[in-house]
Amino acid sequence: MRTVTKTLTTGLLAVAAALGLALPAVAATGQPAAASPGAGFAYGTDSFQMTVTGRGPYAEPVIGSAYGGYMGMAGNWARTLKCKEGTLYALTPVNAGQANANFRTYHVGVGTGVYWYMGGPGVDPKWNGTTAQAYHWGQEQASLTLQAIKGKYIPYSVIWADIELPGIAPAPDNGWNSVYTSPCSGAVRQSSVPAAVDRAEFNGYAAYLTGHSTYKVGVYSSPLIWPSIFGTGVYGNIPNTYEWTYSPETANLAAAPSGWCLRGTSTCAQFFGGQTSASKYALMWQWSGGGGVRNAYGDFDQIDIARMK
Repeated sequence: MRTVTKTLTTGLLAVAAALGLALPAVAATGQPAAASPGAGFAYGTDSFQMTVTGRGPYAEPVIGSAYGGYMGMAGNWARTLKCKEGTLYALTPVNAGQANANFRTYHVGVGTGVYWYMGGPGVDPKWNGTTAQAYHWGQEQASLTLQAIKGKYIPYSVIWADIELPGIAPAPDNGWNSVYTSPCSGAVRQSSVPAAVDRAEFNGYAAYLTGHSTYKVGVYSSPLIWPSIFGTGVYGNIPNTYEWTYSPETANLAAAPSGWCLRGTSTCAQFFGGQTSASKYALMWQWSGGGGVRNAYGDFDQIDIARMK
C-alpha cells in the first residue's frame, strides 16, 4: 500500500536501531522468471492500477502465476476532512474487477479487499486527550469505512486499518505521535500521544466494524512502525488481530516469495504486535513496491489464502 512516497527519516532510523530491527536493503530490480507463490498462497496487488494480463482467468502482473487478489483504499482521513494535502485515493475498479472475476468465476485467490487510511488521535477534529474521544474517533472512521463500501462486492473478509507514518503533509505521522492545532494545519501543538490513547482509537475502530458488519479487522503496518506508535507493552500487543506487513521489502522482482520467504534468500516476512508468520492471523505481506522500496511497476503482495478457509 503505502500510497504515497515514503522516506525513512533520521528519527525512524533511530527507532529501528533502538528496537534492534534491520531495515531492508533496496535491491536492484530484476527481471523475474515465472514464479509460484507456494502451496496455500497467492500473489496479488494493491492500491494504484497495474497491468493485469489475460482475459480470465487473469495473471499476476510481471511475475506470472494466477492473479490472487487486490486490496484498494476505501477512504483516507485527510480526504474525508477536506484537507488540501495528503488526500490520495488509491482504488482502481479495473484491478478490483479482475480479482473478483478470478475469485467468483475461476475460484482463484481471495478477490477484492479494502483498507482505510487511518488518521490517529492527533488529527481528530474533536481531540481532547481522552481515551473516550479517541475511541469515538476510531468508531467514526469505521463507520466511514462501511459507508464507503456499501453496495460494493468486497468478498475478502478482512478490512485493514492502515496504520503508518507517511512522512507527508499535512501530518507526517498521521496524528499517531503528535497532536496538530487542527487536522489539516500541519502545525504541531503537542509532540506526543499516549500509547493508551492510540490504542483506544484502534479499539473503537475494531469494535464498531465487527459490531456493524460481518467483516473481521486487520492491521496494515510493520515491525518498525507499530511499536513506535503503540510501544512494546500491553497497548502494542495484538495476538488475535489479522496482520498485513510490509517488512522486509525488495525491488528485486526475481525474488518473488514462495511462502513467507523471498526465493533464493533467507529473507522472510516479519510481523508485529507479538506475532510471527507462524500465527494464524498473519495473512499478507507487501513484499515490494509499498514501504519506500520501489520497483518499476507497483505494489506486490503475498497472500495466505489457506488461513482464510
